[in-house]
Amino acid sequence: MITADYHTHTAYSTDSDSPVEEMIKRAIALGLKHYCITDHMDYLFPEEGQFEFDVEAYFKELRALQTTYRPQIDLRIGIELGLRNEPDVRDAVNARIQALLQKYPFDFVIGSVHVIEHLDPYESVYWERYSVSEGVRLYLESLLYGIRNYSGFQACGHLDYILRYVPKGHMVDMSQFQDLTDEILRELIVRNIALEVNTSILARGGTEPNPSLAILSRYRELGGSLITLGSDAHVPERIATHFTEVRKLLLSLGFTHYAIYRKQNKSLRRL
Repeated sequence: MITADYHTHTAYSTDSDSPVEEMIKRAIALGLKHYCITDHMDYLFPEEGQFEFDVEAYFKELRALQTTYRPQIDLRIGIELGLRNEPDVRDAVNARIQALLQKYPFDFVIGSVHVIEHLDPYESVYWERYSVSEGVRLYLESLLYGIRNYSGFQACGHLDYILRYVPKGHMVDMSQFQDLTDEILRELIVRNIALEVNTSILARGGTEPNPSLAILSRYRELGGSLITLGSDAHVPERIATHFTEVRKLLLSLGFTHYAIYRKQNKSLRRL
């Protein structure tokens, strides 16, 4: 049984209006034992400051709630950091990330890519500028750069995230990108960075988690076993959604445990 959700967002993230305490109460009601809030910090986002928040206030509130709810749930303080590879911003973003991680003792850090070539793939302009094949490859190249050149994060968030936003009517054959996905998976294994299994797309009607079953299977073939579980919930109702279903899929692929983190140190829990 999966009793931890290690990727969720609250009103500290620009794209959520959910109060922290409502998210915690929902996690408790679901019977979770471990719960990590990982709000967005994307430095130098195309719309400056859009995905940044007051980390001092964040820690103050979450630490108080850790004490309040300690008898009921193990609340952890995390963050999801946006990794960038554009030459004109990548060094500045990396410097700000390292300064942040040195200042604040996060329990868990997710490294993700949400911006490619100064564009958010959620916006149609990205797909107007690039073909589907180009758009997907640019995303994977950016993620590979981030894994190789940034440090301080314990998990790679939603590896094939870009597929969420491919224009309707376009099918993507990910086998054409196996060179890149294999490099990404090998880097994660060598660096002991967990591969996140993200169920958000299932809550929106998708048929597979991020990453896909094919990528998860390939990860196992390459020797990977370190995973985390996250719903990517931005509202209480989506916390831990589809975890039972995904657990069965993971077991069928040969996974036996998932990781949780405290002070960025992992411990394993049986699926």
